[in-house]
Amino acid sequence: MHRSQSIAVAGTHGKTTTSSMIAYLLLQAGLDPTIIVGGEVAAWQGNARVGQSPYLVAEADESDGSLRKFHPHIGVITNIELDHPDHYSSLEEVVATFQQFANQADTVIGCADCPNIRDRLHHPRLLTYSLQRQAAVDYCVDHIQYTSEGTTARVWERGTSLGILQLNVLGAHNLQNALAVIAVGRYLGIDFATIAAALLEFRGARRRFEERGQVNGIRFIDDYAHHPSEIRATLEAARLQAGTQAPWQRVVAVFQPHRYSRTQTFLDAFAQCFTAADHVILTDIYSAGEPNPGTISGADVATCTRQYHPSVDYCPTLEAVQNRLVHLLQPGDLVIFLGAGNLNQLIPSVMADQAQLSVSALTEAIAL
Repeated sequence: MHRSQSIAVAGTHGKTTTSSMIAYLLLQAGLDPTIIVGGEVAAWQGNARVGQSPYLVAEADESDGSLRKFHPHIGVITNIELDHPDHYSSLEEVVATFQQFANQADTVIGCADCPNIRDRLHHPRLLTYSLQRQAAVDYCVDHIQYTSEGTTARVWERGTSLGILQLNVLGAHNLQNALAVIAVGRYLGIDFATIAAALLEFRGARRRFEERGQVNGIRFIDDYAHHPSEIRATLEAARLQAGTQAPWQRVVAVFQPHRYSRTQTFLDAFAQCFTAADHVILTDIYSAGEPNPGTISGADVATCTRQYHPSVDYCPTLEAVQNRLVHLLQPGDLVIFLGAGNLNQLIPSVMADQAQLSVSALTEAIAL
């Protein structure tokens, strides 16, 4: 990174999608970047690519403090929240880590919609972006339309309209991610038409609202979301595609909590983040190597969630989840598997169950 014209993308949420978007833009603009991101992307058939230009796009992770080691040419910060209580004891520690990262970047691009960036992050060369049209930011949007097919908005650069942006990825969080990409592209001198064309073609990284298939009239989505803010944003995006007038009728959320420390710290936030789902299934906690403290369990998450949501099942094991889904799912459902553990390994089996149910229903219909 020190030897390159590096673009390092940091933030509590959105790192993988934003860094992948930036990398895809640079590819489409002919800048031949080296790419190191945290998710697999079809355009370069994996999570890394070696380019021949000076440009390097990398995802910069704060979870273990290694963010402090980077000195990028451009540092992008999508948002700042407490997410890794196993490493950080307070939000102040997290902010300090991001501030050091910012201090070591030549230029910083940050989201002004995040109060911890807007009010607490400082840099002499700070470019900002926002979903609210306002004179104080460098890049913003208006005339926003969120639909089940994608998002459309008019983009402004320091008071001048750049034009219309269309995205195939869903939701407000992805429009924010796209604004970060626009800021990077414009800083590098890429014209807006090229940026807009690349963002329109971008289809997302693996396990970021990734469609795994449709079986028996049911759509299966795999998503890496494991923090309350991520889950809420992902389910709100799913909600755009479900409802009485939408392609899908119900959103079924299946969530596997990840790490005891995170679950304990954000218990009440987890309980309140499923409002956009029609039905919620919660599993026991995936430890990710943490010892069980004996003070928190998936059952506790389910109990708290029932205070805010009318339809919650607790299925401690993956086998129990699979058995419940056999009886719960019906044609017209959008079922989304959420978590950073091993929950997504269940998706092929659940899809196979639905395929068998579809065959059985067809056989019965023929017999009648």
